[in-house]
Amino acid sequence: MNIKEAKEQIKNAIIAYSTVDRFGKPLIPIQKQRPIFLLGAPGIGKTAIVEQIAEELDIALVSYSMTHHTRQSALGLPYIVEKEYDGEHYQVSEYTMSEIIASVYEAMETTGKKRGILFLDEINCISETLAPSMLQFLQYKTFGRHQVPENWIVVTAGNPPEFNRSVHEFDIVTWDRLKRIEIEPEYASWKEYALAQQVHPAITSYLDIKPEHFYHISTTIDGKQFVTARGWDDLSQMIKLYEKNHLTVDHHLIEQYLQDETIARDFSHYYQLFHKYRSDYNITAILKGAATNEVKDRAKASQFDERLSLTALVISQLDHLVSHQLEKESMLKQVMEHIQSLHLKGLAPRQAVTVLEAGLQDLNDRFRQKNQSHATSTTETKILSEMIALEEKILATAAVSKDTIDQTVLGVIREELTDIKQQNQEVLTAFDAAFTFYEEVFGTDQEMVILTTEMTIHARISKYLYTHQCPKYQHYNENLLFENRQAELMNRIDALDLLELEANENKSA
Repeated sequence: MNIKEAKEQIKNAIIAYSTVDRFGKPLIPIQKQRPIFLLGAPGIGKTAIVEQIAEELDIALVSYSMTHHTRQSALGLPYIVEKEYDGEHYQVSEYTMSEIIASVYEAMETTGKKRGILFLDEINCISETLAPSMLQFLQYKTFGRHQVPENWIVVTAGNPPEFNRSVHEFDIVTWDRLKRIEIEPEYASWKEYALAQQVHPAITSYLDIKPEHFYHISTTIDGKQFVTARGWDDLSQMIKLYEKNHLTVDHHLIEQYLQDETIARDFSHYYQLFHKYRSDYNITAILKGAATNEVKDRAKASQFDERLSLTALVISQLDHLVSHQLEKESMLKQVMEHIQSLHLKGLAPRQAVTVLEAGLQDLNDRFRQKNQSHATSTTETKILSEMIALEEKILATAAVSKDTIDQTVLGVIREELTDIKQQNQEVLTAFDAAFTFYEEVFGTDQEMVILTTEMTIHARISKYLYTHQCPKYQHYNENLLFENRQAELMNRIDALDLLELEANENKSA
């Protein structure tokens, strides 16, 4: 299955395993909960989807690579204790808590989350001395004498033997204790992740043109050459930093991440063109409705590859605008909920300030805690920091205002809301300008279909356009849906005609 289907399977398993009875006990006992085993080539995104699932389900995550663990570090260290049996005293071996189990409890303490995922990577590369203990762990979820907490789900992963010489083949006894999910690389599924993570548009537009370069492994006389999903993701982050610091992105940088000479050189050439398109087309002017006739004429005369790059640049810029707005709207909503939870209504000004200070301190504590535990995404961190900034503004205003606390809070919130509404209007104007540019340059042909489709499959843009009305998007999206339904209907009619033809032939026979 592809990475998207695998992610859905894991989420469903976690939800099922987390189902409890009225006493809070799992309906499937922990010893019957098969650990999930993700089997797939290196760099395919196994770790990434586990991180996404933990974030989406709002549960904790502890990750370990099992390759460096010895029997002692996994099980704990032995020590001697005195015990009495039938009046006789004996010295008995006990074990300290496993480093892995201890990390689970530390995560629970740090994040305040009692549910989580224990992710053990490369379990098929463990040392031979640890193998018997691993079998016990897969069955009973225990290392040494200590068990994984009830509300934690075990997810494991590993590479097939052809990619890693250290891999030990599992026997049937081991496989029979695992929930096995095999993952195949597929660009279409990875693209959804890439758009959500704002992978550099040069990469996604290049792979739209050449999806066969998304994941590639070959053997040459010089050894293995490969390109992986991880390589594209890491390269994207480095390109962004190079661009931010005005450094040159060249073939020497690209080949450090794309370790296939042909693909690295091909993408290097494409990136230079993409970089030139970004400069030549002036996307900011297009989205302000100020594209020059020279730009329009160039777009009309361009080849299909260049038009795809242009669309990627437009979508990337729109995504940047939309992301900022969604973050601001989410921040304001969460601030309003937090202020309501403080029950300020009716409080005297000085008392209200004291309560606001306590609430602000709680937000700051939460921000530090999440940063220390690495339990927040970049977006969550930004929203939380903006919440703190807005509540600091409310507190500062309340400290000097002669109005009631309700009037003070409402005044600051209205000011923020007015600013968000004004920015929303600017964003919607940018969308309208994009559609107008495509109408003038390309008409309503395939380029318009591609633009509309890209907006629809892009999670943030689609979410924004669902809650904010853009007439031109609605118009072209409805036409696209109608055409899709019409094509589906024609396929069904063709299928019915074929069945009828086959039936008639059978009767004749």
